[in-house]
Amino acid sequence: MALNEEEETILNSILVGSYNDPTKPEFPPHNPEFPASPTFQIEVPGFSNVWLKDESVHKYSNTHKDRLAWEVVILYRDFLSAKQRGVISGALPQFSMISSGSAALAVSRTLEAFGLPKLKVLIDKNLDEMIKDALSKAHCELFFENLSEKPLAPQEILDRTDNPNGFDLTSNQGISLEIGNYDWMGYEVLNQKADFVFVPFGTGIIFKKVMELNKIEVSSFGFHDPRYKGDSENLRSCSYIGATSTVPGTAADKLYAPFLPFPYINQDWIRFYKTAGYCGELTGIYPVEESFIHEGFNLAHSLGLNCEPSGSAGLAMLLQMQDKVPKD
Repeated sequence: MALNEEEETILNSILVGSYNDPTKPEFPPHNPEFPASPTFQIEVPGFSNVWLKDESVHKYSNTHKDRLAWEVVILYRDFLSAKQRGVISGALPQFSMISSGSAALAVSRTLEAFGLPKLKVLIDKNLDEMIKDALSKAHCELFFENLSEKPLAPQEILDRTDNPNGFDLTSNQGISLEIGNYDWMGYEVLNQKADFVFVPFGTGIIFKKVMELNKIEVSSFGFHDPRYKGDSENLRSCSYIGATSTVPGTAADKLYAPFLPFPYINQDWIRFYKTAGYCGELTGIYPVEESFIHEGFNLAHSLGLNCEPSGSAGLAMLLQMQDKVPKD
C-alpha cells in the first residue's frame, strides 16, 4: 500500500546515521553528535576529580528521556516502511505508556515534531498538578489510574488507555529490546575512564545498559565496539553505583515506584558481574537517604545545574558514600 504524501515526508525525515559508527551518530535528531551531551568537571567539597554528564541539554524534556523518544520515532519509521510494503493498512498504531512525567513529555513532544500520532499516557491520579498540566498541553492523551494498587501487564495498560490496536512502551519486553539509544549514552559514559560511576536508578534502564556494555568491552578480547575509546582494565575496576529511593513521597520522586516495569536487575545479577570480574567491588544499587537527596540537590543548584532531586541522585549518593570513595 502506497504512503500518502504526508507519510512519505515523515518517513524521509527520520534519518539514522548509523547504529555504531561514532563518525555517523544517530542522536539528537537533525543535529547528531557523539557524545550527544557534555561532560565537565564540577566542584564537590572534599573531592578533586568529579565529573558530571549533563543530559539537561536535550531539547524536548531536558532529560535523557529524549534518547528514548528518538527510538520511538525510529519504531514509527519501521511502521511506515511496513505500511509502504503493504504489511499494515490504515492509521498508524499508537503507543501507550505509564509515566510520571519526563518520559511522556519527551516522547509526545518528539512525536509531535515529526508529525506522528499522539502518545497515550497512563498517569497516577495523585501526580503533581504541575506535571498533569504540562502533559495536558503536550501531544498526548491522558488517562488516570491509582498506580499503587498493583502492577499492570502490557494488555492492561492498553485497555486502560483505550488502545486496543496499539502497543505498550512501558513493559513490553519485545519493544524494550528495540529501544537502544542508551548504548550510545553508555559508551559516552565508558569513554570517560572513570573509577566510579553514579547513576540515578528509577527503572534501571541506564544502569543496566552501562553495565552490559561494560561486560561486553571487558570480555571482548580486543574486538571493541568502534564507539569505545577506553581501557578494559579500567572498566574491570570501575564501580557502578545505582542511586535509588525506597521511600514513598521521596523528593526524588522519579526514582520511586511501587512497581517497576523492568524488574530484571537484582542483587544476584550484580553478584554475578562482580564474581566474573566485570566491574569494581562497590558496584551495586543503593538507597539514598532523604537528607543526602536534599544536600545533593542543593549542591547541584549551587553549581548552576538544571535538574530536579531525581536527576541529582548520583551526586547525592557520592555525598552519602564519601567515606568509601577516594577523594581524588
